[in-house]
Amino acid sequence: MNTPAAATAPVLELRQLGIALPKGGDRAHAVNNVSITVAPGEIVCLVGESGSGKSVIAFSAMGLLAKALPIVGGQIILQGEDITRASEARLRELRCVRIGMIFQEPMTALNPVMTCGDQIDEVLREHTPLDAAARRAKVLAMIEQVHLPDPQRMYASYPHQLSGGQRQRIMIAMALILEPALLIADEPTTALDVTTQAQILKLIRELQTERQTGVLFITHDFGVVADIADKVAVLKFGELVELGPKDEILRNPQHEYTRMLIASVPSPTPPAPSAAHLAALASAPVVLRTENLGKAYKTDSIFGGKRTVNAARQVSFQIRKGETLGIVGESGSGKSTVARCIARLIEPSEGVIALSGQDIAQRTVRQMRALRQKVQIVFQDPYRSLNPRRSVGESIIEGPMNYGMSRSQAMAEARELMNLVRLDPDALDRYPHQFSGGQRQRICIARALAMHPELLICDEAVSALDVSVQAQVLKLIEELQAKLNLAILFITHDLRVAAQICDQVVVMSKGEIVEHGPTREMFANPQHAYTKALFEAAPGRSMVFAGAAG
Repeated sequence: MNTPAAATAPVLELRQLGIALPKGGDRAHAVNNVSITVAPGEIVCLVGESGSGKSVIAFSAMGLLAKALPIVGGQIILQGEDITRASEARLRELRCVRIGMIFQEPMTALNPVMTCGDQIDEVLREHTPLDAAARRAKVLAMIEQVHLPDPQRMYASYPHQLSGGQRQRIMIAMALILEPALLIADEPTTALDVTTQAQILKLIRELQTERQTGVLFITHDFGVVADIADKVAVLKFGELVELGPKDEILRNPQHEYTRMLIASVPSPTPPAPSAAHLAALASAPVVLRTENLGKAYKTDSIFGGKRTVNAARQVSFQIRKGETLGIVGESGSGKSTVARCIARLIEPSEGVIALSGQDIAQRTVRQMRALRQKVQIVFQDPYRSLNPRRSVGESIIEGPMNYGMSRSQAMAEARELMNLVRLDPDALDRYPHQFSGGQRQRICIARALAMHPELLICDEAVSALDVSVQAQVLKLIEELQAKLNLAILFITHDLRVAAQICDQVVVMSKGEIVEHGPTREMFANPQHAYTKALFEAAPGRSMVFAGAAG
């Protein structure tokens, strides 16, 4: 009589879980009165904006919460055992054996001085009586099971020798090698390109189905939710506002917060450009033209001889004033290499980079100084882009002052720019850590605009942001472009973002352009097999979202 009940019992139950924030926080609780269950073989997606409590719940289930975040109420039941009462020794016994975790950034989660095989083997050494030969055989079998090529080579490789997707597969192998009942995946595909993301999602679903593992999957991407979830839990400021089956939540959300999140998802269908916009672009001057731009790296092989790697080759396109050109492609396709060559952060090996008619490809460092202000970049991670020891005001005025502007004028312009990016000018004396991720990205945009650039390069500038914040920043970029008539080079791996913001799209693969054309035409009728594969891999491509269709 007990067997059926045991088989259907949840692998994880959060019962009215409460976790406090330190004094001085923006609210009393990081998580307040949250109840969620994860059944065997079920994938529950936990969604919400940054600060909603998603990762706090994940770390609490692993027993990895910082002491500053005490559990003040409720229970966390793992296969019938309340782990809020478990000792640290007991928690160590449970990790990997009954509960595994995949982190967002495998490069920081993996040990850089241990081979990947040794890191997976460490899990077996700590938790099983297997001898070295048996462990090695099991690790190699697991590496093969996560669809990595040449398991022997992967075993002997260090993390830096693998791609991002391969590193994430190693993390999955580590998390699942002991077949835990529960897998927690904390934003495991956020930093991956669409094709790698699709492969990782398919792999997680495949292994989860095969092993009947319960999965708590944390994400801010509703495309991922559409592809992988069975059930969806929506968190806002630490509280559960909606919980239900995936189709019910995506097609008929009940809470206004859920509706807002879903409405923020960029549509995969590009809007039709107005006739006036097309006419204006046709007569606008060309701000940037590249012609057969290339970047090659020569490397010495440990086996002797030299090897040439073409990071970019024969890249040709142009951007007019007021136009946004997007570059899309997988990691390693050459997108960021092209951007850095154009900004002369790295030296191009060949070709022309004409900025307002001047070829800057071969300019010396001294000659480039006068031209630097004409090209500005907004990078992916605003926290790393800003000096944590400088107020944001000092960061914004640094560039203009370096080019001769007085401090008083630079500060006056900084106040205007803060208004322009919809931030309070009185916040100029605050430091980067005192702002949210979306606010920091707005500050980076203001800093770039302070130089009055002719070309703005956005290198994955919204890929790390929540969908709602992403929507706000994209709208801001569009408004700034319309107001300032900027030429924008927009690099992204998210095709939905490219669909909404770009006039033209360039598709790159292995350092070369494989397709180039107007966004609406490319999305409606891609010609190249690689472009078609990218579109096929886009998360949530076939799902109709309430408020996000068309």
